[in-house]
Amino acid sequence: MLYTKYDASGNDFVIFHTNEEKDYSSLAIKLCSKEYFDTDGLIVIVPHDTLDFKWLFYNNDGSIASMCGNGTRAVAHYAYSNKLVEQDCTFLTGAGEISCEVRDNIVQTQMTKPIIIKEPFVQDGYNCFIVDTGVPHVVIMVDNLDKFNLDVCARFRKQYNANVNFAHVKDNKLYVRTFERGVENETLACGTGMVACFIRALDLKLITSNIEVFPKSGELINIKKENGNLYFKGAVKQIEQKELNI
Repeated sequence: MLYTKYDASGNDFVIFHTNEEKDYSSLAIKLCSKEYFDTDGLIVIVPHDTLDFKWLFYNNDGSIASMCGNGTRAVAHYAYSNKLVEQDCTFLTGAGEISCEVRDNIVQTQMTKPIIIKEPFVQDGYNCFIVDTGVPHVVIMVDNLDKFNLDVCARFRKQYNANVNFAHVKDNKLYVRTFERGVENETLACGTGMVACFIRALDLKLITSNIEVFPKSGELINIKKENGNLYFKGAVKQIEQKELNI
């Protein structure tokens, strides 16, 4: 089997396509390990009756995630590059249908409709908000991202079974750091997390409806709200390919 490693704004994934839909959790643990690709997750493309394809998404600990914003951009580019789809495609995730547009190395995803899980509240001195943007996210707005705290993230992640984001706005730009469940640590980027922070910052009128967002990786992402829909756009790149028999 030929496996391909992709990077999307600091999130990296192993991707392959197959006709066989089954449980790949054990394979995810192996492929995502430092011995093989050292990635955040595994994405498997399988056929779908009516859409372009269906994905199976696994975190690097083998757990299943219903949605991953950066993953959608990586998998759309992979599918187009491998002539599985046209430039515009729609596929099924655990969070529902996702549509993407591939233009060279730039991919835009139309995100799923967000669901508010918990209205703004204060806990441990932090102003918090919980929203599901495909997966649940705790959003904490701060005046300085140096306040990012792994112990707080781990505690909130366990309590709410959610990813945890610290976000800061400066000059109509959004800066985000994310602790991801399934990885159980900070990652260089999280697409659904950036969108969750965008929603909160927009509600607070701290930003306009079309802005630049920067995760820890520093790579530029554009997020906009247009006609009630959320769009998430940025560059992706293929890192390497390996043919393995495992």
